[in-house]
Amino acid sequence: MVSSVKIEIDEFSSEYQNEILNLIVNIQQREFGIPITAKEQPDLCNIGEFYQKGKGNFWVALCDKKVIGTISLLDIGNKKAALRKMFVNEKFRGEKFKVALLLLNTLLQWSRANNIDEIYLGTTPKFLAAHRFYEKNGFTEIMKNDLPTSFPIMSVDTKFYKINIKRIC
Repeated sequence: MVSSVKIEIDEFSSEYQNEILNLIVNIQQREFGIPITAKEQPDLCNIGEFYQKGKGNFWVALCDKKVIGTISLLDIGNKKAALRKMFVNEKFRGEKFKVALLLLNTLLQWSRANNIDEIYLGTTPKFLAAHRFYEKNGFTEIMKNDLPTSFPIMSVDTKFYKINIKRIC
């Protein structure tokens, strides 16, 4: 039986603000026990101003007009960007819906179209499935001291990855 669930990817607009906050903070706190609040993530209260500038952007995955996933790209200068805020509702993870892959492909297409050469990301050791996902999709693990100086390191992140966009085209 083929799934009739339709997943759409849309750029951030303020109508999604509360759903984004709820999705991300719930995943961080409830699923992974990371003691971080929305207040400690001021970018989430100013998504348009924080992410949708320069070559950056923020996308949501929608199912029945409800936010089920997020991903963002932060322009950090010199044709480099940081992948941030990649979260997918637990019910929509994996091969069945491919929400994470849809979000990542959207981000990579945007990056190519906007002349970004390298994308970096930081993650917590708790996100094991995310590590496998990034590695499967062309990211290589790097050391913290290999990050560009403009990369915004989050206090919970201790594992870092990089992808060279030119090599995947």
